[in-house]
Amino acid sequence: MAKRVRIEKGSGNVFADIGLPNPEEALAKAEIARQINRCIADRRLSQAEAGAILGIPQPRVSDLACGRLHKFSLEKLIDFAKRAGHDVEIRMKPSRQPRLTVRTPAA
Repeated sequence: MAKRVRIEKGSGNVFADIGLPNPEEALAKAEIARQINRCIADRRLSQAEAGAILGIPQPRVSDLACGRLHKFSLEKLIDFAKRAGHDVEIRMKPSRQPRLTVRTPAA
């Protein structure tokens, strides 16, 4: 008899699904890092060459390549993307689950 597998629909943000703090920031950092790493690979740059472009030493490029993103701020990753020749665009849209609530004082 085949074992039943329970499937749960994800939210679209794996970091939120696994309960990490600040999942939106983690997702943004992961996407920016993915694009930077793709750019490095497409140009066939060594980590030392990439470091020269990004303004960081080779071991930090290794951190970026290995996904150790806790070592980088979102702002620093945006700076790396710009140095790698990317335009960075930040979009805002209404949330499906607003978190801001306004309470009026009782009269």
